[in-house]
Amino acid sequence: MSNKVITRTQTGVRIESSLLKVLKGLAEYTNLSLGDLLEGIVLHSFEGKAPFSAETLAAIDKLKSVYGCTLTATDSHQLDEVAP
Repeated sequence: MSNKVITRTQTGVRIESSLLKVLKGLAEYTNLSLGDLLEGIVLHSFEGKAPFSAETLAAIDKLKSVYGCTLTATDSHQLDEVAP
């Protein structure tokens, strides 16, 4: 299997704080950069595939607990941001 040559674009995105902490922790856990982790999650989702093993899901639950992330898929698109 050969690697595909791609072009990456630097972007600034806003994301809920505890969710970002979980993602950064997960990137460290999986030995990936945050960008590589997000690309993998998105590519799996686009194909309707689960991106994580049972072991990784257990690690995510622990990270969510550590960082106080209580968000679920049900919360998606229904978050109200506090004004700075």
